[in-house]
Amino acid sequence: MDPMTVIGILAALGAVVGGHYMDGGLVEQLVNLPAAVIVFGGTLAAAAVQAPAEEFKRAMRLLRWAFGGRRYDFGAGIDQLMSWCSLVRRDGILALEKEVDKQVDPFVRNGLQMLVDGKSSEAIRNSLGTELVTLEQNDLRGARVIESMGGYAPTLGIIGAVLGLIHVMGNLKDPDDLGAGIALAFVATIYGVGVANLLLIPIANKIKGLVLTRYNYQEMMLEGLAAISQGQNPRVIQQRLQGYMR
Repeated sequence: MDPMTVIGILAALGAVVGGHYMDGGLVEQLVNLPAAVIVFGGTLAAAAVQAPAEEFKRAMRLLRWAFGGRRYDFGAGIDQLMSWCSLVRRDGILALEKEVDKQVDPFVRNGLQMLVDGKSSEAIRNSLGTELVTLEQNDLRGARVIESMGGYAPTLGIIGAVLGLIHVMGNLKDPDDLGAGIALAFVATIYGVGVANLLLIPIANKIKGLVLTRYNYQEMMLEGLAAISQGQNPRVIQQRLQGYMR
């Protein structure tokens, strides 16, 4: 679980609820189950209509990544490449075979396996380069689905508010409840605007940043593996890869 994401969401929620309470409002005034169903259910449904099934599923998986997915350590990656380079120079390329199954990242595992199989640096770059770009583009499309949900949510909030007002206006026999009913109707607008600007759009932007970081990390690992296949000097490889940390 990424602590900054959780802290940010809790701080945003606390700011809204706390500000409402400081202004004399009650917390229970912000609770409206029908409004939540309209906003959250309608937003998910609109995103499902917009995106193909696989793209929508990818977007939901990316939400989990934003909250607690893997983070990439460039320094550790360079150290790993240097250890592989030293191992190859000492024991030969087949010595890397025992390292393949230890890799958590499928991208790195595939590259290492190609290296063990004796593929040329050009073959490694061509194969992994295509995989790298495809993965980035697919995940960015998933992030845009989440971003689009941030556009739908406020509109669904307005729909919820209008439906609430319709319900209130249809029951004018008790004027004493009119003000409370109108106030409750506008809770849907708060849900829509709040979930869009405090959750969905920030998370979509965070996922885009995570995708870019992963791309740079995997590109660095690709360059390192290709350099090892060419038998380059470890010091030269390390100096080149240091540029990814700046």
